[in-house]
Amino acid sequence: MADQILSSRVTWTEKLHFRGKAEHEQVVAIDHAPPLGDGNGIKPMELLLMSLASCSAQTVISLLQKMKQDVRGFTVKAEGARRAEHPTVFTEIRLEYEVEGTGLNAEAVEKAIRLSEEKYCPVWAMLKPGVKISFTYSLHP
Repeated sequence: MADQILSSRVTWTEKLHFRGKAEHEQVVAIDHAPPLGDGNGIKPMELLLMSLASCSAQTVISLLQKMKQDVRGFTVKAEGARRAEHPTVFTEIRLEYEVEGTGLNAEAVEKAIRLSEEKYCPVWAMLKPGVKISFTYSLHP
């Protein structure tokens, strides 16, 4: 099977503000905090956290649907701790899954998250060797 090629681009607009676009031309505003930027967009490291959270969320929701779990609401919060010195990479990321639904099975939720971590989420797989990633989850009726 051939490797899949994905592409995106960022275009500078002013200061440290960029417009990011991917395959389907959705625009993402990317900026730096003042004074270097105006804070009118998402910071690159925040985008990385969103990428991990959304990748895992898509996997977990898909798996829970296959497991016949009645999910009515779903949120993944991602929080990253960064080094103080450059490069200011993440040293630890914490994911918090909040699952709302009727008759949810905690074992199914944990299994779906573990499968996301161990097999299906490529963003998690890429980050895992260099960043400690932990998770918690809570179920809400």
